[in-house]
Amino acid sequence: MTAPTATVDALRHLSAPSAARLLDGWRRPGPAYQALADALRAAVLSGTLPPLTRLPSERDLADALGVSRTTTSGAYARLRELGFATSRVGSGTVAVLPRGPAAAPARRPPAGDAPLTDLGDEHVIDLAQATPSASDALHGAYARALEELPAHLSGGGYAHLGIESLRAAIAARYTARGVPTDVDQILVTTGAQQAIALLAGTLLARTEHALVESPTYVHAIGALRAAGARVVGVPVGDVEAMASAVRRTGARLVYLVPDFHNPTGRTLTAAERAALGTLTAQGVTVVGDETLTDLDLDGVGVPAPFAGTGEDPRLISVGSASKTFWGGMRVGWVRAAPQLVQRLARVRQRLDVATPVLEQLAVADLLDRREEVLPARLADLRSRRDLLVESVRRRFPSWDVPRPPGGLCLWIGLGRPVGPALAAAAVSDGLRLSAGPQFTPDGTAADHLRLTWTRSPEVLTDAVGRLARTWARVTREA
Repeated sequence: MTAPTATVDALRHLSAPSAARLLDGWRRPGPAYQALADALRAAVLSGTLPPLTRLPSERDLADALGVSRTTTSGAYARLRELGFATSRVGSGTVAVLPRGPAAAPARRPPAGDAPLTDLGDEHVIDLAQATPSASDALHGAYARALEELPAHLSGGGYAHLGIESLRAAIAARYTARGVPTDVDQILVTTGAQQAIALLAGTLLARTEHALVESPTYVHAIGALRAAGARVVGVPVGDVEAMASAVRRTGARLVYLVPDFHNPTGRTLTAAERAALGTLTAQGVTVVGDETLTDLDLDGVGVPAPFAGTGEDPRLISVGSASKTFWGGMRVGWVRAAPQLVQRLARVRQRLDVATPVLEQLAVADLLDRREEVLPARLADLRSRRDLLVESVRRRFPSWDVPRPPGGLCLWIGLGRPVGPALAAAAVSDGLRLSAGPQFTPDGTAADHLRLTWTRSPEVLTDAVGRLARTWARVTREA
């Protein structure tokens, strides 16, 4: 793989001190230049170092990192060789994404659940994206939605709060789970990601603190930071630490994934939910992201929705059809007090006005048929989880590989802080991985890796073989 031959102009500049902060923890045994190159490449792949960013000069970066110029010069040369940098006299070194078929693994960041572009390469295996293929029931749901569509064509198609039938189906689902809910407490959004971004942008002022579990859903961290919040991480399930952090920081919002947590797979107990719910008495809004709630693979059951009795206006739930049915539908929702629902609806009109009607009709149909649809869906995901767990345990006996009772991913302990290096090195094996630091607000968890089991059994088996080759190479270099 070679760097692009055409010169490029940088859109932004990364200072040496900022680079040092970005690359914190980059050192590992083995050649320093290679470790530095891997760290920079992983930063490009994760999106924390955007393409077309001019890197610090070799001398400035060497001074900031406390290494020799030979190390930074070798790292930049390695990046150019791999196609992740280009240089020209007078313009310095600019980070880029490789071009051409061989570069397909690097076309989008490895973190998160929603792709930025299509890889376009059938030989790339993506164990970073936690979105399963569509439910078998999807085609029938769209067919029935098309039959219902004519009744909605006389209007303009902009249902700012969501179409009535879908809002009613969502409200009925909450009610059936033990939290009485009215239609006016539901706002339909374009995916759960928009719901999180709307809440962050509406409820947080710039520089205010927001608390998250660490690790957590990577795009929630991004949404909170985009709203200008200072994001602070708290260990998953540590209720006392969360309460202490609220007092210490004066946080205005807490974001949680209460069921089959992404990425650890943990579910909050009823007692933990009740304790976290009391944080609202301190003026904190607590948001529970229930996107994964339906994916109870082992039938362990989950406590009532993360909405308490449904009466506390500061206790908010977010949901989505993406994991349960299909991510391509882009339908999510917020359950909140009617006044906040109206406020959020006004804010979202600056973004996309409303969610497409046909998709809403299809989701309403699927929710009504949920008891018919879910068993086969869960059985398929369960078999894929078991295959991945057993394969990884067999190939990597030194790793800590849990078997989560639900969700879509494994949070694997590697036993050494090489997650970023492993994710960067896997690109050359046609494998996309998510390293632990991407899921923490402070860049920790370098000793962890997140793998998803959403691909077919044949692809998962192939992926574990590729991962073994990458691991052997990384550990040999170390």
